[in-house]
Amino acid sequence: MSVVYFVVPCYNEEEVLPETIKRLTIKLFKLIESGKTSKKSRMLFVDDGSKDKTWELIEKFSKENKLVAGLKLSRNRGHQNALLAGLMEAKRHCDCAISLDADLQDDIEVLDQFIDKYQEGCEVVYGVRSSRKTDTSFKRGTARGYYKFMHMLGVDIVYDHADYRLMGSKALEALSHYKEVNLFLRGIVPLIGYRSDYVYYERNERFAGESKYPLKKMLKFAVDGITSFSVKPLKIISNVGIIICLLSVLFFIYAIVSYATGNSAAGWASTMCSIWFLGGLQMLCIGIVGTYVGKIYSEVKHRPRYIVEKLINDKKFGSEEPDKKK
Repeated sequence: MSVVYFVVPCYNEEEVLPETIKRLTIKLFKLIESGKTSKKSRMLFVDDGSKDKTWELIEKFSKENKLVAGLKLSRNRGHQNALLAGLMEAKRHCDCAISLDADLQDDIEVLDQFIDKYQEGCEVVYGVRSSRKTDTSFKRGTARGYYKFMHMLGVDIVYDHADYRLMGSKALEALSHYKEVNLFLRGIVPLIGYRSDYVYYERNERFAGESKYPLKKMLKFAVDGITSFSVKPLKIISNVGIIICLLSVLFFIYAIVSYATGNSAAGWASTMCSIWFLGGLQMLCIGIVGTYVGKIYSEVKHRPRYIVEKLINDKKFGSEEPDKKK
């Protein structure tokens, strides 16, 4: 039987955590009793520097429930880093790890299907939303537009997939070799390349509390995904520059012809519009280039992506990098 770890990143989830642990405990017990998973399977909750009582609850439940393990980061490092920290810790103990959110929006009733596909030989199994009925029309439209834009840029990303996925030990080992600081796991995992499959599910409403991904964070996450996996925006800038140069030459020829035929007139409005347009375009281009330069700056410093403060599990956690399996 396979040892399965549920990896659950948490940030200020005290309102929903008791119910999440309750439901996942029931589900994991059923999986163990049915023989799908080993008794050594666990739920690993990663506290991403929460400001509420999230870690106190994890500690409390770990004393009452042998299936609960916990990992506390020294400070808030963001969802992707917290998820990576949990996966790298789970890699030490499990045959496969399933990552899911703490807000109970991911349908846990399909966990059996994840494990079935893993036992059939899939090293990566993606949880894909079968519909977006719970989203607002704005979020639904922007999400679909974003996925299409990413595909247009050449990024291999699974449509309507977030971070609800299973990864086997081979895939986790491969993931540990990706060292970038600017993490976008939805783009990294498909690069691993092992045999994969999909599990379709209906996403539920959030059980309690507020979303930890407001519009500002969603936009930042989207920009990180684009700039981490494609240099096409830089190529677009070059192409736009060439087009504007050609248009400028044509406009210059037009201006000479107009002057020669006596049709030229003072054009303050057109001049100002041109200046504002070109100035804004230049600022936009500089901003895009600056985003890439900023990412290079972050990467070359090689700072740790996360630092673990405490661990509640079978073994002690020593550093960011897991011990190699013997």
